[in-house]
Amino acid sequence: EMGVYNWPIWECEASNFPWTYDSNETCYILEGQVTVTTDTGESVDIKPGDLVTFPKGMSCTWDVQKAIRKHYTFF
Repeated sequence: EMGVYNWPIWECEASNFPWTYDSNETCYILEGQVTVTTDTGESVDIKPGDLVTFPKGMSCTWDVQKAIRKHYTFF
């Protein structure tokens, strides 16, 4: 049990933006759809029900197709 439902919630409307992770982040997607593309060109489609971990130092672009709502935690 990771306590996901006790984690804070973050929301974002449809948009496209670059992001670099300053720490490790795990998130659980509640709503929406996003494609995350790393600076090396690897793309991952993320949807509701997915549990995703982003490593510290990773640079990527978020392409939010449907407004995202997620629980998240840093570690």
